[in-house]
Amino acid sequence: MTDTRKYVPYEERTGNESIVYFTRDLSPEGIMKAYEKVNANIKGKTAVKLHTGEKNGPNIVPSSWVKKVMENEESLKDAAIVETNTFYKGDRYTTEDHLETLKVNGWDFCPVDIMDRDGTVTLPVKGGKWFTEMSHGKTMTDYDSMFVLTHFKGHAMGGFGGANKNIGIGCADGRIGKKWIHEKNGQHWGVSEDELMEKISESTKATIDYFGKNITYVNVMRNMSVSCDCEGTAAAPVVTPNVGILASTDIVAIDSACVDLIYAMTEADHKDLVERIESRHGHRQLSYMYELGMGNRKYVLIDLDHEEKRIQPKDAVEGVKPFKLITK
Repeated sequence: MTDTRKYVPYEERTGNESIVYFTRDLSPEGIMKAYEKVNANIKGKTAVKLHTGEKNGPNIVPSSWVKKVMENEESLKDAAIVETNTFYKGDRYTTEDHLETLKVNGWDFCPVDIMDRDGTVTLPVKGGKWFTEMSHGKTMTDYDSMFVLTHFKGHAMGGFGGANKNIGIGCADGRIGKKWIHEKNGQHWGVSEDELMEKISESTKATIDYFGKNITYVNVMRNMSVSCDCEGTAAAPVVTPNVGILASTDIVAIDSACVDLIYAMTEADHKDLVERIESRHGHRQLSYMYELGMGNRKYVLIDLDHEEKRIQPKDAVEGVKPFKLITK
């Protein structure tokens, strides 16, 4: 499973199966339905890691949805949204500008922790070939649990942005960790393809090893541009249909399932996102996470809309409608 450009069909994968839950309900209630299946170990002081996006980005998970989820889920009522500053110079490069951007995008309804505002903390990377440790925002280790709420979409460098990218880039601090991941031979963005996928995954491993069982994942497959939310209003137009929401306690399984759902669509529906994933060697995220022992590429997909029966990716995307921009 090390071909970095080609899709590995499910029947060619090996290993154990994890559970991934699925609902077509794209709403705060859909997020809650999914989250409640995987939140058993979310306890204590909880960090909610999501992609808050550049100013006025049209594709992010709506802040109003997240607000409703955090107000209604007991384990999240005292949680904080966590982010780190960016490596590129923009509206989230400094803590001051970042806080203003968060306010513009509606993320000021609860405590927000820019984790690297006062420094960094290094955590070990076990079994990595690029890193022995990764530099994160200092306050990440103040938390007992992490809820990773991800807007699944494409990505200019990563091919796709799933839970792995959300943590691997999003928890690395803006000046050291992100530099370690991206910079090479004096070039700010010198790392790409396999090396980038592997470095992102090693950064993620440091975070999930730290939290152990006290971390869980929900991926929202909605407004899936080939561009990341870090491109804000400059993101490429969305052409991929909306699908639904997935949840798992296994990061490899949930990102694999999202990619499988994309590939299960018709050629017309998925061609842009598939091209983005393959041209950037995005599949290496999945195979390398598996090699690092971060989870399983095989899974049981459970349909929360139909009495929790087991379904296939093709069933999950059956009848998806051509994309129409939804902003609320």
